[in-house]
Amino acid sequence: MGRVKVNLTIDAELSREARALGLNMSRVAEAAIAKVAREERNRRWRQDNRAALDAYAEEVERDGLPLARFRSF
Repeated sequence: MGRVKVNLTIDAELSREARALGLNMSRVAEAAIAKVAREERNRRWRQDNRAALDAYAEEVERDGLPLARFRSF
């Protein structure tokens, strides 16, 4: 994947501290955005699939795990 330039505005003191620590702010921002995007994607998936997840949970509670008889522990 290629890289693109974006403009970010951050707190001035935070910027000074990051520079003093030798942090690569682009990489740190990229990692943070990737983490938040992953969390939001997962949250939306759970929201979109809530009915199926609830139905499966009810089925397991009512009937037990589908392959429970084959468990050796």
